[in-house]
Amino acid sequence: MIRSFAFTTQGRLHSKDIETFLMPTLLADTNLFLWVDLEKPTPEETKFLLEDVFHFHPLSIEDCVMVSPSPKVEEYIPKEEDRFTPYLFMVIHAVDYSRKDGVFATSELNFFLGKNFLVTYHEVPLRSVSSTEERCMKSTVHIARAPDRVAHNLLDSIVENYKPALEELSLEIAELENQALQKPTRGTLNRILQIKKEVLHLRQIIGPQREVLARFARGEFKLIRAHLVPYYRNVYDGLFHISELAQNYTDSLTGILQVYLNMSSNQTGEVVKLLTMITVITTPMMMIGTWYGMNFTNMPETDWKHGYLLIAFVTAISTWLTYWYFKRRGWLKR
Repeated sequence: MIRSFAFTTQGRLHSKDIETFLMPTLLADTNLFLWVDLEKPTPEETKFLLEDVFHFHPLSIEDCVMVSPSPKVEEYIPKEEDRFTPYLFMVIHAVDYSRKDGVFATSELNFFLGKNFLVTYHEVPLRSVSSTEERCMKSTVHIARAPDRVAHNLLDSIVENYKPALEELSLEIAELENQALQKPTRGTLNRILQIKKEVLHLRQIIGPQREVLARFARGEFKLIRAHLVPYYRNVYDGLFHISELAQNYTDSLTGILQVYLNMSSNQTGEVVKLLTMITVITTPMMMIGTWYGMNFTNMPETDWKHGYLLIAFVTAISTWLTYWYFKRRGWLKR
């Protein structure tokens, strides 16, 4: 699906759903800004727009079409044989977290940012794109006056959409902490390890994106006007805060894992303690029973008239004394 918009330098909508053969004419008009959004386009649409209309560099087109494992930003300056104008190519990732599946789903968004155009490419619907499109159509904040403004809004929206995912993750970690303290099970351990793996995945996503946004925050690119650099720096600060949260979640999960191991060790210790106490308390019983279980013919105690009652009494008294001694020392407290 292809969505296209042309805006004036005042940020007002000039035209929408533009015919592809008219796009080169609109690109030549310096008073207009063209935004083309490609959502899961066909190979023919991709080739026509990226190669025939905008004449982007083949390497950036290849990076756009192929799945990129990490974010990146590259500046393309035309040489004599090139037909494109200077532009920035950027790969960024949006995330979503499902408590049901316990995984972070990542969605790739590709930017081609020029002086008077912005081309976005993604395979799945993205909230950041739809919300930015809606704001541009309303023309209330005039964010559509230039491509670097729209690109900033898209990046800001992507970073803002990290927060609901992190809130879901925070609730999940709180539940795991309660489970680890109250009733740790093998399932709790598996869940801790799975979420820790997902947080590591999140940090692997955020780390390179911080590097990308840091270059914008430092004002490295001429296509980003100087008065917009502080706005990009604000987006970078937001992502930096999210990175710190991810680090805190990692530390929390490490602590929860340690609590789980300690609680499991305590449970095992209680079981061993109980079995040991049972063994020690019943030791007099076993000793007396073993002694008189021998089948020797010259054991004088076997001729006693009240031998059975006497031995039963001695067994009961010795067992009770053992129990009383342990109780007094506090070894039977849980």
